[in-house]
Amino acid sequence: MTAPGLKEDLHGYLRTAREAVVWKLEGLSGYDVRRPLVPTGTTLLGIVKHLATVEWGHFGAAFGRPDPPSLPWTAENSEPDADMWATEDESRSDLIELYRRVCAASDLVIVGNDLDAVGEVPWWPAPMRTVTLQHMLIHTIAEVNRHAGHADIVRELVDGAVGYRDGLSLITREGEAARRRHRERLEAIARTSPPPSVGKPIDALSVDCAGSPAWPTSATPTSPT
Repeated sequence: MTAPGLKEDLHGYLRTAREAVVWKLEGLSGYDVRRPLVPTGTTLLGIVKHLATVEWGHFGAAFGRPDPPSLPWTAENSEPDADMWATEDESRSDLIELYRRVCAASDLVIVGNDLDAVGEVPWWPAPMRTVTLQHMLIHTIAEVNRHAGHADIVRELVDGAVGYRDGLSLITREGEAARRRHRERLEAIARTSPPPSVGKPIDALSVDCAGSPAWPTSATPTSPT
């Protein structure tokens, strides 16, 4: 058996993460895929729209093969964070179809270029604007998996469903009763812990991360990633 090359290996991880995100919408109503269940308003359909925008910028636009040629919510006069939520006119089927179309265009860029191929993300800060395909693959794998984790939590809040993909839950405590007992145990442990100490503010930690060359402060005109 021949081991995959680095590009094929990275591409495989990206494809797996994409499918994990889309699977989180399966079996849900139109209401549930749009429900904002956390204070930031994150929704399952919004995650799909955001990731379509991310890949459109990271591969299509950056390497000269955007498909579609433009996305209306990336215009400079768009509402802030317009890529993070679905409007009344944007259906689940339309946004999933868009995501798959963008991913297919990304795949053409990935397959057709070497890892050291150079692209440019126009809306990234000037020192970070020029990128290689390898950098964008690693960056995008991290991005998609981060939002796949968000989708995990939102889906569990919607109907309790968990899992990595169909038939693979990776959750050892099956059944509502077993999970309830586990939560109660964790709550009891938490209540024995001392109160939080005064330390470095969360905002300061975030600034440190955002300042790293690996994490530009914006990846699309309307998105912070």
